[in-house]
Amino acid sequence: MRIHHLNCGSLREIPPLDGESSGASAVTGARALVCHCLLIETDADGLVLVETGLGTADVRDPDRSLGADWVAYARPVLDPAQSALHQVVRLGYAAADVRHIVLTHLHRDHTGGLPDFPHARVHVHPDEYRSVTDPAAAHHRHSLVRYMPAHRAHGPLLTPAPVAEGAEWFGFPGAVRPEGLSCELLLVPLPGHSAGHAGVAVRDGDGRWLLHAGDAYMYHGELDAAPPLAHPVLEPVQHGAQTDAAARVATRDRLRALRRAHADEVTVFSAHDPWEFARLAAR
Repeated sequence: MRIHHLNCGSLREIPPLDGESSGASAVTGARALVCHCLLIETDADGLVLVETGLGTADVRDPDRSLGADWVAYARPVLDPAQSALHQVVRLGYAAADVRHIVLTHLHRDHTGGLPDFPHARVHVHPDEYRSVTDPAAAHHRHSLVRYMPAHRAHGPLLTPAPVAEGAEWFGFPGAVRPEGLSCELLLVPLPGHSAGHAGVAVRDGDGRWLLHAGDAYMYHGELDAAPPLAHPVLEPVQHGAQTDAAARVATRDRLRALRRAHADEVTVFSAHDPWEFARLAAR
């Protein structure tokens, strides 16, 4: 199994916070936020795409596809070459080779590429699936506002992962394996940001786990600094999107503990932090 780290959509630039630009592990210079996706080459399951970032239709008509207010705040670069579709093709594959897509949640900067892979099965946590399909579900309207009509007009093959009682992953309860996938990949509940927000854990070729934590946190300082250091550009986004503030903070703290206790077994990263992406993409 081979894993590629892809940036499928550069967004506005942010600077590192004071105190991070000195010392042996300096975080230097402003960087553009990313939409961090994984492309996984497997023998049995074809290509598996974790997250889709911004798609080709978003680039062509961003105000309609993504929403004018979001575009004004996020300031996407809108480069078609950054779309997952173009990057898959550059690696020598066709869109149809992407057989499975696994999403942390259904917000616009994670679902934009869905129309580019209309035949792929799209796996989400069952709570996230329920939030957008069941009008009686908690946060249904909140969820649909962020799951853009342009990203679902083609009728994506949205599939809730089957619930497995008692399943745990490094002490995180409720881990589930998406239906039809044989590779070592799990959806791990990381609640608070959206109704069914989940991380995607995948074991790499060296036997280590990667945990794509989605938007459970957005800036490395939230996990690395003591006390946790949120970025002022990103903190309003978290507060505006969250469905449960207490659950989100508890999730962040559990990820901090995971990174401290299992750094030799698990690499944790978020969807948008550009410094984390740069380190992983360079490997």
